[in-house]
Amino acid sequence: MKPDEDFLSVFSLFFDETPVSVRTIDTSRDDADFRITFIAETDTGARYVLKLADNDFTFPEKIAVWQRTVEEYRKLGYFCPEIYRDKSGGFPVVAFRGHRCAAYAEEYTALRCAEDRFSEDFGRNTALYDSCKRDIWRMTARVAALHLDYTDYPSAYCLFETFCPSDKTDEVLENALNWKEYADTLPAEFAEQTGRIWQLWTENRATLEIVYGNLPTSVFQADLNASNILLDSGNRFVGVYDFNLCGRDVFLNYLIRENVSVSGICEALRIAAESYRFSELEKDTVLMLYRCLKPLWYTEVQALKEAGDDRAAVRAVLDRSEHALTAPIDFRKYMEPVV
Repeated sequence: MKPDEDFLSVFSLFFDETPVSVRTIDTSRDDADFRITFIAETDTGARYVLKLADNDFTFPEKIAVWQRTVEEYRKLGYFCPEIYRDKSGGFPVVAFRGHRCAAYAEEYTALRCAEDRFSEDFGRNTALYDSCKRDIWRMTARVAALHLDYTDYPSAYCLFETFCPSDKTDEVLENALNWKEYADTLPAEFAEQTGRIWQLWTENRATLEIVYGNLPTSVFQADLNASNILLDSGNRFVGVYDFNLCGRDVFLNYLIRENVSVSGICEALRIAAESYRFSELEKDTVLMLYRCLKPLWYTEVQALKEAGDDRAAVRAVLDRSEHALTAPIDFRKYMEPVV
């Protein structure tokens, strides 16, 4: 597509060349979360990436954190597209198509992500992503071991605080409250169990909150889905991109959030222990974190709704949540230093 004047005026803030074509990728969620990426090509064949966003978690100071975090990952030997400032050395806020957008440029890469490698075959994409898990968690543990502390902006996975001004609570509490709201609509025969689950969850969360602020943190990319994992031509993991959810976080919170199953968490802990030394507090807290994050996650609300009037299915979902809140899972043994 031929670039229009609105695009050219922003592009010129960053680059001296004149683009002859531009491809647009619109990842906006709604009018309050406007995000658009442009991939421009010049007559010399050079390609440039320009990104604009109008939402309450994208602003110049936050983009500077993304830029620094990219640099830290690159220092460790992982490829992440560099983030560029404009010609004046900043990240400008510009008027664009009825929005006030923070703007930044990004290094173009021809590398493809795991999700795109087999565009129409979800199974093969999932297998490919899973094959990278060891390298992904080794990378993340190395970032955790740096204990980066150059920002107080939390990642999108934050617990006991909010990610952006529009958030009323952290996502974990939001999901738990949604679970409670739906559980209260279930037939009376489930009231005793749902009440017991809610009490277990709230007591565990309250105990966790007392120690949570003392857990080690670092600054993470914080979005390790298959669309952000970069692979080389041999399908080997080389790095990550898309840092717009990154920020400071507790390593264990990040690790547990990014893994669905108990076995996945155990495997990630074991891999992390190869290059990260877990503290005694982390070992003492990991089970509390699991019991806070997983039992009332949004997937459990979905499962209850899908169960509908099937009493046995409802009971099975509730039993799963209660088991997650009471099972004595020995995560500690996977956190011991690798000798």
